[in-house]
Amino acid sequence: MSDTEHPVSRVWHQYRSVPIVYRLAISFVLGTVVAFSVGAPATRLAPLGDLFLNLLQMIVIPVVVFSLLAGVRRLSPRQMGRVGGIVLGLYAATTTVAAAIGLAVANLLKPGQGVAFTGGEAQSAQPPSINEVLLGIVPTNPVDAFANGDLLSIIFFVIVFGIALAIARDRADEAVIRDGAETFFELAETGMEAMFVLVWGVMEFGVIGVFALVASELAGKDVGAILALGSLVVVVFIGVVIHITVTYLGVIVGGLLGGSPISFLQGAKNAMVTAFSVRSSSATLPVTMSDAEERLRIDESVYGFSLPLGSTANMDGAAIRQAVTVVFAANVVGQPLGLGDQVAILLVTVLISIGTAGVPGAGLIMLTIVLEQAGLPLTVVGFVAAVDPVLGRIATMNNVTGDLAVSTLAAKWNGAIDLGSGVWTGGDASESPAADD
Repeated sequence: MSDTEHPVSRVWHQYRSVPIVYRLAISFVLGTVVAFSVGAPATRLAPLGDLFLNLLQMIVIPVVVFSLLAGVRRLSPRQMGRVGGIVLGLYAATTTVAAAIGLAVANLLKPGQGVAFTGGEAQSAQPPSINEVLLGIVPTNPVDAFANGDLLSIIFFVIVFGIALAIARDRADEAVIRDGAETFFELAETGMEAMFVLVWGVMEFGVIGVFALVASELAGKDVGAILALGSLVVVVFIGVVIHITVTYLGVIVGGLLGGSPISFLQGAKNAMVTAFSVRSSSATLPVTMSDAEERLRIDESVYGFSLPLGSTANMDGAAIRQAVTVVFAANVVGQPLGLGDQVAILLVTVLISIGTAGVPGAGLIMLTIVLEQAGLPLTVVGFVAAVDPVLGRIATMNNVTGDLAVSTLAAKWNGAIDLGSGVWTGGDASESPAADD
């Protein structure tokens, strides 16, 4: 930095010297303070928060498409099957463990006892059949899937198309086909790098966006209702902390990976804070991918497949949240749950958490299915809605942490991670694509 540098540039460099994760955290705190001190007028900040969400959502689908194609380029169909099997197996295992932890903690701490129930109405939702879940992944019209932002269908189509493109490249006798396929993959690689530049720019605006989002979302909320539901929030938080500490940091990172849990948290912190701020796994995906590559040093051949899939199919936080909430609901209405009921709830929670969309508010819709399974009144959903923003943030932070933990282990088992650089050796990646001198 030059001594003759303009004061504005000097201030900008000093501001940029503070890691983005801390700037986002400060924005969240300031937004909360403004919401409860100013009240309803803070809702006027909503457009800035909506703009931030729109910017994040704008780059989600391009990131998914480019990263999947870049990942397929590095993997043969056989390797893709191996990576896919490992990732899906780990996601299913961690989600099952998450739901079990949620039920265990809820039964031990008994949230909801002594809370007076004054809920609103909620719409009923029917659980999808296994056939509907599986068939829904295959798009009847890929163009519609892209237009509607149906990530599971998009992921399926892009993977199938990428594998077909790789096979056509390897089998082609004509140079023009081989070169054309390779050019297609090179364009995907270039597009992925461009997306990382966009992620950096969007996250810089995110300091303002998070402040506006939190201030407008919490403005006018009944603090008394939130405090009355504090036992639910506390138990969900405890369940998430246990799951992250034991399952991710202890078993996956410390045990199976043989890495440092502190280093992993250092590498995942940007995605975790962003997820807590925007409470959307899908909107956080570009930041999650950036952490995977720049900090955790996972190869794109793995994270390009595992993270887009995890943003829609790996909902450990949702599983904990739904398991705790159904026990909370039973306590509130005075209807204890038997062992058989809780086993059924465990199975349903795992199934529907996989189908929970990675967007704000989806957890409440899925909660109605769990309540119906348990025979509990759906009006509890209206009661829980008072703390939905808080529960959603906690659950989303858990989700993206799990995505990165699973991706890290899958990369280790496939020789696609560099544990000799990045956060694993005490280093860190730069906050932006280019250093500021």
